[in-house]
Amino acid sequence: MSDSRKIIIVGPAHPLRGGIAAFTERLASQFIENKDNVIIYSFSLQYPSFLFPGKTQFSQEAPPGNLTIRTTINSINPISWIRTALSIRKEKPDAVIIKFWIPFMAPALGTIARLVKFKRKTKIIAIVHNMIPHEKRPGDALFAKYFCRTADGFLAMSKSVLTDITTFNNKKPGIFSPHPVYDHFGESISKTEARTLLKLPLKTKIILFFGFIREYKGLDILLKALCDSRLEDITLLVAGEFYMDSSSYFEFITANNLKNQVIFTTDFIPDSQVSKYFCAADVVVQPYKSATQSGVTQIAYHFNKPMIVSNVGGLPEIVPHGKVGFVVPPEPQQLANAIYSFYSLNKEKEFADNIRIEKQKFSWKYLTDNLNKLIS
Repeated sequence: MSDSRKIIIVGPAHPLRGGIAAFTERLASQFIENKDNVIIYSFSLQYPSFLFPGKTQFSQEAPPGNLTIRTTINSINPISWIRTALSIRKEKPDAVIIKFWIPFMAPALGTIARLVKFKRKTKIIAIVHNMIPHEKRPGDALFAKYFCRTADGFLAMSKSVLTDITTFNNKKPGIFSPHPVYDHFGESISKTEARTLLKLPLKTKIILFFGFIREYKGLDILLKALCDSRLEDITLLVAGEFYMDSSSYFEFITANNLKNQVIFTTDFIPDSQVSKYFCAADVVVQPYKSATQSGVTQIAYHFNKPMIVSNVGGLPEIVPHGKVGFVVPPEPQQLANAIYSFYSLNKEKEFADNIRIEKQKFSWKYLTDNLNKLIS
C-alpha cells in the first residue's frame, strides 16, 4: 500500500463541536501521522434548529491548524449532497471513511456514498458510533438500512454496535476496534491546581458527571444515589449542557436537600477547559441507562481517572471491573454502594495505576490499522 494514499473522511469537524467532531479531527491527524493525505468533508448545517436541543452547534475555539476541512454538507439539502459527492470524486481518493452516528444523517451520507461509488471502485468504509440510536424515532431502521447498503466495510467501537450492524448487513466485513483514548485535551494538572482554577473546595471528595445531559445518561440515577446517607460528604460536579428540560433535576435536588452537594456547570465545556474538570475529580461516574461506547471513558483514561460505569452496552468492555473502576447496574442503590466502596477502600491510586497500563491498548494507530484492513 502506497505511503501517499488520499483518504477522505466524511463527518462533522470544526467549527462544529462535540465528541463526534473531536473524533473526526483526531482520526484525520492519525492518518496524517501515518503519511496519508487527508481531507475532511464536514457539515455547513448539521442539524436543523428544531432537532438540536443545545445552545449552539459551533465551537468558539481556534480551528486545528494541521487539517484540511471543507464544510460542504447540508444535512437537509440534497443539492449539497450532490455537490459534495462530485467534489470527492474529483479528488480520486483511495478510500472514503464515513462517520455514522444517527439515522437522521443516513439520507445525506448514503446518497453521497452512492454518488462517489458510481462507476468507480472507491472503497467506502463506515465507522459506526451508533447503529441504533439511544433515542429512537420513526424511520430509524429504514434510514440505517439505506446507509448500510452503500458501505464496503464497517468498523464498530463496541461489540454491541457490531452486533447491531448485522441486523442491517451480514455479508460485508465488520471489525471491532475499541474507541481510542482522547489524548488531545492537553496534559494533566494537579488536583489542587484544577480545583483552584474551578474554585472548588480542595479537601472535598468530588465525583464527576461529564458531558451532554440527556435522559438516557442517567443523571437522575446518580442524584438518587447521592441521597444515601453514607455519601453525605460527597460533592457531585456536573459539567455539561442540558439537552432536555432541566427542571425535574433541580426540583429533585431541592426536595432532597442536595443543594450543598451538587455543583453545576451547565454550559458546553470547550476542549481547552476539559482537563480542569477531569483533573479536579477523584472519579468519573457514568450511570448510563443505555450505551454503546463512550468518549467520556476515553477522556478519563487520558487523565488517568478511575471510573464507575453502568453495565450497559460497550461500557463493561472498556472498564474492567475492579481493575480501573467499578461496573454496576444502573440502579441508585448499586451506584451508591460503588461510590461508597471507592472511597472506603481507598481505590483511587490503585485504579489510576492500572489505568496507565490498560489504556495502552486504546491507540489511534491501532484504529487506523484496523481501518486499513477494511480498505485493502
